[in-house]
Amino acid sequence: MTERGLSAGANVPVDAAAVRVEIGRGAGGPDVDASALLVAADGRVRGDGDFVFHNQPRHASGAVVHQGKAEGDGVVTDRLAVGPAAVEPGVERIVLVASADGGTFGQVRGLVVRLVDAGTQRELARFEPVAGPETVLIGGELYRRGGQWRFRALGQGYASGLAGLAADFGVTVDDEERGGAGEEERLPAGMRERLSLRKRQVAVSLEKHGAAGMVARVVLVLDASGSMSALYARGVVSDVVERMVAVAAQLDDDGTMQAWTFASNPARLPDLRVGDLPEWLQHVRVGQLAGLFGRRRRGNRLPDGRVDMRAVGIGNEEQKVIAEVRDHVRRNPAAAPTLVLFFSDGGVYRNAEIERELRASVEEPVFWQFVGLGRSDYGVLQRFDDLPGRRVDNVGFFSVDDISTLPDPELYDRLLSQFPRWVVAARRAGILP
Repeated sequence: MTERGLSAGANVPVDAAAVRVEIGRGAGGPDVDASALLVAADGRVRGDGDFVFHNQPRHASGAVVHQGKAEGDGVVTDRLAVGPAAVEPGVERIVLVASADGGTFGQVRGLVVRLVDAGTQRELARFEPVAGPETVLIGGELYRRGGQWRFRALGQGYASGLAGLAADFGVTVDDEERGGAGEEERLPAGMRERLSLRKRQVAVSLEKHGAAGMVARVVLVLDASGSMSALYARGVVSDVVERMVAVAAQLDDDGTMQAWTFASNPARLPDLRVGDLPEWLQHVRVGQLAGLFGRRRRGNRLPDGRVDMRAVGIGNEEQKVIAEVRDHVRRNPAAAPTLVLFFSDGGVYRNAEIERELRASVEEPVFWQFVGLGRSDYGVLQRFDDLPGRRVDNVGFFSVDDISTLPDPELYDRLLSQFPRWVVAARRAGILP
């Protein structure tokens, strides 16, 4: 039973020890993401850690936790758990934010904000905001009044998206990250905002590892062997590409990321610039699957530039693409070191050949960061840290069961932890100037 349906500006007391905020939408239209800002008495966050969202899902105090999406009865909800008693004294309000991904709120069907008692599951309040061209919306807020917590329905929208929200609440988004100039302004609003937040997290991770301001040439390598088909079909690989674009946008020496795909054979993909990301993703959404099984004319590339996957095959020959990337680096020298981000779901069996290529690259200005997608046999890639006889350790490796559930802060920390150490060691060894 609903305690009270609210109109904009109305408020109700909150007596529950723990509550759940649900921001829901009907089927079809843009997706909607929930987030929260913990705001001090001056109306601003105390730091970027006071912004809780899907890639920074838990506040340091534990008072606010992003719980992710749930679906039922034709409604998709994104959820935030709030424990009012755990909120720090310096926080006066918890602002509850909704972001439209891939459109505006005028295109969202059945938008609703619900406040639920986490213990009894009783609905305490319901608010149905009315919005139009906005891409970011404040659905409501939890606030202190006279020693008691209350919930207020708001419905304040930001057609300027994250930049407008940042201006009001002090979230760190610099001019370039707001999409006001350069390549990023060509991205859809939701994608641009995700990139902005992810670039900031990449910068934080680099600073944490003593590499603030570092510049590198970033190369992406994507496994396209037969066992990867499910990851392409579910959009996991597309999401990986989008997350890696933030690394290139923050690090890369010229803003362009070179990319390869491989299976039985390697194939060079078109260079990826930030502003071309939506169109470039067709190379992994369509080119990797339909190109393999559909009817295609002979030749290495399709008319639109996508790789014909019949020529790439379905096997695992990592050593071939490693050799091709090495050759590219030799033929195209750069002042900055090269960071190769190499994604594979395993099935490695050419161990001797792979080891030979990676050992030979020790004296080259390249660091190989391998990421395993799932539980599998990664062979020599996983063992390389312990292999003796190298002047510097030029290989990093980690694997995750499901990379789509790994928050951005953790992903970027793991991805960028060894590269800065290699840069220092490679300079001492005279491999890098």
